[in-house]
Amino acid sequence: MTTTLPSDVPQAPLSKGGGSSRRLARQMALQLLFQQEFQAKNAEWQEAFWEEHPTASMTVRTFATSILEGVKEHQSEIDQLIQRFAVDWSIARMPVVDRNILRCAAYELLWEPDIPAVATINEAIELAKRFADDEAQRFVNGILDHILRDEDRLTEKRQQANRPSAQPERPESNPPS
Repeated sequence: MTTTLPSDVPQAPLSKGGGSSRRLARQMALQLLFQQEFQAKNAEWQEAFWEEHPTASMTVRTFATSILEGVKEHQSEIDQLIQRFAVDWSIARMPVVDRNILRCAAYELLWEPDIPAVATINEAIELAKRFADDEAQRFVNGILDHILRDEDRLTEKRQQANRPSAQPERPESNPPS
């Protein structure tokens, strides 16, 4: 038997567009990282996870596994980066879900150049809404905002996030006459 995040949380809906597939993949990557913390000595845990999720498409599995493997490969560096901005919090003291949301997002920010920072941060906040408490949303947003703003390797993503096209459009309440 594997340990999972709460099962009463609805899965992200699947659609033909890449957005929902990526959202589901991020959700599954979070579940995989969560399980890894408790199942590390059980060699079959990852195979059992996918057996429990037979409807996940190959696209979802590939992206989720990419995040899992990327976080594992760069975990020390990711944890040091998170720790740099998590004032008065150690990685070990953070709730398991919160730290793994941060790990997934930090991995995406640094090693997935084609994914805009705004999308990564928004999706991390959505994961926090779905799987954590209200404080986690603010915590995750604050840490990721600091990482994006202050990490030298994210200059290009920072510039993309500040371009007008990267900002959500807001309807004008009073159109000019």
